[in-house]
Amino acid sequence: MRTQVGIIGAGPAGLLLSHLLHLRGIDSVVLESRTREQIESTIRAGVLEQGTMDLLSEAGVGARMKAEGALHHGFELAFEGKRRRIDLTDLTGHSITVYAQHEVIKDLVAARMEAGGQLLFSVSDTSIHGIETATPSIRFQHDGQACELQCDFVIGCDGSQGVSRASIPAALRKDYERVYPFGWFGILCEGPPSSDELIYARHERGFALVSTRSANVQRMYFQCDPKESVANWSDDRIWAELHARVDSADGQKVVDGKIFQKNIVGMRSFVSTTMQHGRLFLAGDAAHIVPPTGAKGLNLAVADVRVLTAALQAFYVENRLDLLDGYSATALKRIWRAEHFSYWMTRMMHRLDDASPFEQQLQVAELEHVTTSRAAATAMAENYVGVAAV
Repeated sequence: MRTQVGIIGAGPAGLLLSHLLHLRGIDSVVLESRTREQIESTIRAGVLEQGTMDLLSEAGVGARMKAEGALHHGFELAFEGKRRRIDLTDLTGHSITVYAQHEVIKDLVAARMEAGGQLLFSVSDTSIHGIETATPSIRFQHDGQACELQCDFVIGCDGSQGVSRASIPAALRKDYERVYPFGWFGILCEGPPSSDELIYARHERGFALVSTRSANVQRMYFQCDPKESVANWSDDRIWAELHARVDSADGQKVVDGKIFQKNIVGMRSFVSTTMQHGRLFLAGDAAHIVPPTGAKGLNLAVADVRVLTAALQAFYVENRLDLLDGYSATALKRIWRAEHFSYWMTRMMHRLDDASPFEQQLQVAELEHVTTSRAAATAMAENYVGVAAV
């Protein structure tokens, strides 16, 4: 097989890159280890920045997002028994849309299929070869056959456990990581929304987040021990915890519902540099991970793809290498900005076991500051909607 750009991974980064390249007349093949059903049914949060919304719309895959996504003009911060609103639109002129990641994937898969794009699912034994030459290749197994995809470039969009990052020699990489000593217990439940917008809650018992998926399905999280067992949490215990952490002193309460999914996820911050070597380039979770507090994961992947698309277009249309050569440095400026914001949000909102009573009061003081100072609220809002990115 031969193509111009070989893409490993059919997550948002790989699929969007493939579609954007197609719109610019550049051929690609996407390889994915999972089935189509698996990638379209893995439920993950989705808070889309204005730039992400705009790019999806420009690419012709934003119609369902606009019709079914929930456009939010702000969010609430809950602490010390009260709630205060950060008005994103007033502060920045921008908004965000809550639209789950697997729905973005469905839209992208449909667009690639309609355009006749080559997506190979259920591939295995993937390996990358010749990245230091002008003719790299990807070897893999598909439908019981050994296959080789020859290409001009390999783009690794295969997540933190994929083969792409490991294909860059360890001596050339430097990894930065912060593993947090807590996780999030997540639930999906049937019932009406508890709020028109997201609620981020800081409580002495730990963090909580109230979100929505639709008029009848809600998504909520609360801070927990990542080694905790889901089996230890009955529905009644879950609702008691959420009420304790989120309900306000003036009577605003979380709305209970029938819980139909429970899971626990760990949290970490991670950046791998460099994001390129030879003809191999990394994008999305293959190169960086953020804790979900700042809602940056999907948006960072899209930002990587935006930079890569422009660089590949410059190569094929103008025979330029400068944008590809500068890809890692360009992408990392935004990545570190988003990593800092996510880390800051996480430190401010979570119960920290190593924090002294003095430091706990500093968290409250910081929340008071960002909810009463327009300048501080604007800085937070600009980071949240993505306009503060480098």
